[in-house]
Amino acid sequence: MSRGFVREDDQEEAPFIPPRAPLPDGVANYVTPRGLELLRQERLELERERASITGNDDERRRAQAALDGRVALLQERISTARVIEPAPQQDEVRFGCTVVLLLLNGPQEGDERQWTIVGVDEASVKEGRIAFTAPLARVLIGKRLNEEAELRNGPVPQRFRIISIT
Repeated sequence: MSRGFVREDDQEEAPFIPPRAPLPDGVANYVTPRGLELLRQERLELERERASITGNDDERRRAQAALDGRVALLQERISTARVIEPAPQQDEVRFGCTVVLLLLNGPQEGDERQWTIVGVDEASVKEGRIAFTAPLARVLIGKRLNEEAELRNGPVPQRFRIISIT
């Protein structure tokens, strides 16, 4: 059909649906029990939001399409989630554990940082949670108490010692 027979106002732009945090190809979607619960709560909130959409038909249709897309992405994450229960005894850094690091060089030498290694959807630097796919987490996993590690992030590698694992 020629474009001459299509009304311009019938051409609706597809809604922008923000992507979820990426998972590398072939990497399982590991989550903590807390992370899975957060995903389920997010789904409930989106469903409540969808039920309360108001406005004219076009506005409702666009809002519903955007929410449906977000719910679909979220549902895919929930259905592929592999819950990893934290081990009761931590003798090495693993998924789900909290680790305290002592910075050994650089301008913050002597400072301590605490990180919990979690799934990609649960990660929040502000809350001290890093994804298991993050470079720092990949350097830490498998290390033991008092071991030193190094993260190359710029011209001078950051060195640190693991001083606590819980």
